[in-house]
Amino acid sequence: MTKKKRPTLQDVADRVGVTKMTVSRYLKDPAQVSAAAGEKIAQALDELGYIRNRAPDILSNAKSHAIGVLLPSLTNQVFAEVLRGIEQVTEAAGYQTMLAHYGYSAKVEEERIASLLSYNVDGLILSESYHTARTLKMIQTSGVPVVEIMDVCSSCIEQAVGIDNIAAARAMVEAMIARGYRHIVYLGARQDVRTLQRQQGYAAAMQLHGLMPRSLLTERASSYSLGADLLAEALDKYPELDGIFCTNDDLAVGAIFECQRRGIAVPGRIGVAGFHGHDIGQAIVPRLASVITPRKAMGQVAAERLLARLRGEPIGERTLDLGFELKLGESL
Repeated sequence: MTKKKRPTLQDVADRVGVTKMTVSRYLKDPAQVSAAAGEKIAQALDELGYIRNRAPDILSNAKSHAIGVLLPSLTNQVFAEVLRGIEQVTEAAGYQTMLAHYGYSAKVEEERIASLLSYNVDGLILSESYHTARTLKMIQTSGVPVVEIMDVCSSCIEQAVGIDNIAAARAMVEAMIARGYRHIVYLGARQDVRTLQRQQGYAAAMQLHGLMPRSLLTERASSYSLGADLLAEALDKYPELDGIFCTNDDLAVGAIFECQRRGIAVPGRIGVAGFHGHDIGQAIVPRLASVITPRKAMGQVAAERLLARLRGEPIGERTLDLGFELKLGESL
């Protein structure tokens, strides 16, 4: 199929009866032309279906007005809400997001960042705190501002916005212990940094009360079916268990479904708690106990901080902990 010729700046200028430079100024900042001319140019752009070509800006190392966003999962509700927060801020400021998915792999993240930097993105929002040496070198060489999200416990490149996963997990397990649970097992998937941090918080709470921490971890991706499988495995290995704390709500909901399938009362026989506060956890019966995390706000604040750096503002506090909330629901 032959590629159709796109309308040019000259086509728009001819339609309106102004110079090409006037149209160019309008595209860069509508306030640079009169209101009457701007209205006519906007109408001509719509009528012609004009598509702006940013290649000259990229080639000249000018601002691309694009922000690179690295996400480990495109199906996880957590990152969908984070992205919603990011784009609410970036779109209002005239920036586009360029998304890259890396599947929790540091090596793939490295490749995606190299690709985004080749498009001259103005800044990066990263979902991890640990990166390959080449990734760190590329970011340093590019000089673009970077904000890392989700984790404030680890060291950061420039700025980090997120929550203390260790403290959040510890608080939920403390709440479970306060309700009388003593044989609590931790279920984790992926074994990424945040999963291990939550395991650390879980173990700290258990040990503080003289209880034995027991964990089941897998490299498999989180899902309801995985939660069911891990619950079954936990019951086989630790038949005395009376509580389950999961690294996320997908596993927790799957564990509850498996309990119901087996006729195990929740919370009568087993208490179940998750992490993140997904909608499904609040829709099932019993309502899931969960750590509520400010996912949309995390994206908003990260984008605001990145745009502040692009405006030339200095870095203030390097890490910002947005906190968490415990919702004990009906499953404990």
